Amino acid sequence: MNSDPSATGAPEPAAVPGAPGMIDVHAHFLTDSYVAKARAAGREFPDGIPHWPAWSAEAHLELMDRSGIATAMLSTSSPGVHFGDDRAARDLAREVNEFGAGVVRAHPRRFGLFASLPLPDVEGALAEIDYAYDTLGADGVILMTNTQGVYLGNPVLEPVFAELDRRNAVVFLHPTSPVCWEQSALGRPRPMIEFIFDTARTVTDLLLAGTLARYPNLKVVVPHCGGALPVLADRVNLVTQLFPADDGSQGPDALAALRRLYYDTAGTPFPRQVPALMSLADPERVLYGSDYCWTPAHAAAQHTASFDTAPDPVEGTNWRRLTTANAQRLIPRLTDRPPAQR
Repeated sequence: MNSDPSATGAPEPAAVPGAPGMIDVHAHFLTDSYVAKARAAGREFPDGIPHWPAWSAEAHLELMDRSGIATAMLSTSSPGVHFGDDRAARDLAREVNEFGAGVVRAHPRRFGLFASLPLPDVEGALAEIDYAYDTLGADGVILMTNTQGVYLGNPVLEPVFAELDRRNAVVFLHPTSPVCWEQSALGRPRPMIEFIFDTARTVTDLLLAGTLARYPNLKVVVPHCGGALPVLADRVNLVTQLFPADDGSQGPDALAALRRLYYDTAGTPFPRQVPALMSLADPERVLYGSDYCWTPAHAAAQHTASFDTAPDPVEGTNWRRLTTANAQRLIPRLTDRPPAQR
């Protein structure tokens, strides 16, 4: 399934005039060991999906070259690394982070790493933040929308966000099954609907808990065009204004706060999700995402190609140029990359 990260890399993609290589901020890897441990913990059908996908650096690079993707930011997707035991979660986070960092070392201009944290184990998460940044050179972290039912606005996570804020961290959010999935999913794969609403749930929690206001240095990336947030944003904002806090203070301006976040376009952006997203998001904070390898290669390639036929996001630029420039500002080290071939 997975390749040796120290293996010799594929050749750098050739330049194509006028076609900047895209930066994929929503890309995943898997290892045989991770899948085995997830299965042993009862995740035979992850989030209701009937099978685990396969991943290798070689297959990923081949897809990237065909699709004109210069760099992919790798992360471990749902169900995350915490299956109920803190010690095991610490060990698994370290294992996948070291593997991902090895892939980046082997292909430094093609891959980046968003490190996994063993939340809700705060002590373990703080230790892994230090290791991921100071030893592995991670580009950011990935946080599940909830872990063991602990959503991201929970006060217990305050030390984690304080440390990430101190490091000006890129915090990539990823949905997972909500705590009530046995009743709410109605037997269907949770990525279809539950992921979309769990994204809205945890971002709203971060907003209303004041986490986003307390830690302005966080660079939060919301996946899948914001999930349900673009169509719920006005409703959230109305409720925050109608019902002041216990001390009588006015609620936060939800629309302004949500506009300061970053959003990737993994999933089904065209033709309906993107217009809703662009009604909420700052165009300079919209990013490209493929969701490979959980999105199969043929579907990921079609997804990428759709950006070349979609209407331009703003006058004077196209989706490739916009999302690539935005990602380079978000992660400045990515500016030193060759353009990718189509």
